[in-house]
Amino acid sequence: MSVNTDEARRRAEALFKKEQQSREAQQAMAEYQAELHMMREKTARLRALRLARDAANNNKKKTRPANQKGAA
Repeated sequence: MSVNTDEARRRAEALFKKEQQSREAQQAMAEYQAELHMMREKTARLRALRLARDAANNNKKKTRPANQKGAA
């Protein structure tokens, strides 16, 4: 009877360990996905800021009169 109890205990521990690893893997994947989402949002925000800055700089260059060379 002791052998059956030990075997049942080992199976239960193995099952518990497997379930725990599964939960940890799901949590790790959720964290990874959240970080990826934040990085993509940040990249999009920075890209929009860069494009707006570049557009503003291009507009300044176009509106500058061409006959004022080096007037400062």
